[in-house]
Amino acid sequence: MQARLLLEDGTLFTGTSFGSEGDSVGEVVFNTGITGYQEVLSDPSYCGQIVTMTYPLIGNYGIIRDDFESIRPFIHGLVVREHEEAPSNWRAQYTVGSLLKEYGIIGISGIDTRMLTRKIRHYGVMKGILTTSSKSTAELAEMMGTTPFMCDQVSRVSTKSVFGAPGSKERIVVVDYGAKSGIIRDLTKRDCDVVVVPQDTTAEQIRRLAPDGVLLSNGPGNPKDVPEAVATVRELIGEFPIFGICLGHQLFALACGADTEKLKFGHRGGNHPVKDLSSGRCFITSQNHGYTVNEESISGTDLIVTHINNNDRTIEGLKHAKHPAFSVQYHPEAAPGPFDSSYLFDDFIEVIRKHKVDNPQLPRQAQMLAAWKASASSTSEKGELHYAKK
Repeated sequence: MQARLLLEDGTLFTGTSFGSEGDSVGEVVFNTGITGYQEVLSDPSYCGQIVTMTYPLIGNYGIIRDDFESIRPFIHGLVVREHEEAPSNWRAQYTVGSLLKEYGIIGISGIDTRMLTRKIRHYGVMKGILTTSSKSTAELAEMMGTTPFMCDQVSRVSTKSVFGAPGSKERIVVVDYGAKSGIIRDLTKRDCDVVVVPQDTTAEQIRRLAPDGVLLSNGPGNPKDVPEAVATVRELIGEFPIFGICLGHQLFALACGADTEKLKFGHRGGNHPVKDLSSGRCFITSQNHGYTVNEESISGTDLIVTHINNNDRTIEGLKHAKHPAFSVQYHPEAAPGPFDSSYLFDDFIEVIRKHKVDNPQLPRQAQMLAAWKASASSTSEKGELHYAKK
């Protein structure tokens, strides 16, 4: 069946459909990864986007249950040069086409993805509509024009309830703005007691979970679309050690008074060089984001730039000058071949342990006794029962 991709500038690509049928509007972006298409498909950060893979052959090793980064794919369409319908891999359980069909996602193959990528690099990301219908170009353009960009992606992809991955060491509350499974895996690998909470969890609700540290996860869209998350992060800074990843990095920056802005075509791929300013070392990182922290806005805040992108010099890492909080724009859990950045999880645990030493707490028994004495000294008459407060 024929499929078409129409961009908002009027460019029309015609190819062969695979996956589902219908119409889908989204932001057309590209990813430069040679492998990892399944991780791209299942990364919640791509919610609302039509993803173009620059590597020409996609689907050759199939889809594997153990390689998902979330429970389902969230992309709005997949654009490839060549789609392999018969994967050759002993681990493969089904094909890319069958996965897309199961979740109602349209795929298009057989188009010039080099031309499309060069257009996005030159003019920037743009809206597009992917269709298998027989609608005219004018009808498609009208449909695309009347469909606004999504601004509620975080609420769409975040967990709706609290869940845990028990461990015997530090308790880490992961605020799920679209968290990848790799983040949970890296924390549980270190025997952390992980509690994952929805994106709209308040600071007070997080306090009641008694965390040792708070991790702000990756996620889709514009960080300014979730102002309530910024307010929550601002309230938690200084109270708990904080580690932000990708969207979490941007929310951390906004909470500290910095600003964010949209990149021309974003960073999406597994080979982005990042320089650690303290050591001078270069790390090869996996990235997926369309926004960045504005460098000029850092002035006047308590933020210190720790990492920069070696390609375009954008900010890739921050830390707070006064409190145990830091963040990175890239994905230390992704491991696109190199495991360069996984040390950041160890750094986070060390920050938590140091914070505990520097801020000793009363033993639990003493805290409970103090709370009881405060309650007993209230204005209630002698002999009146004291009920627990909610």
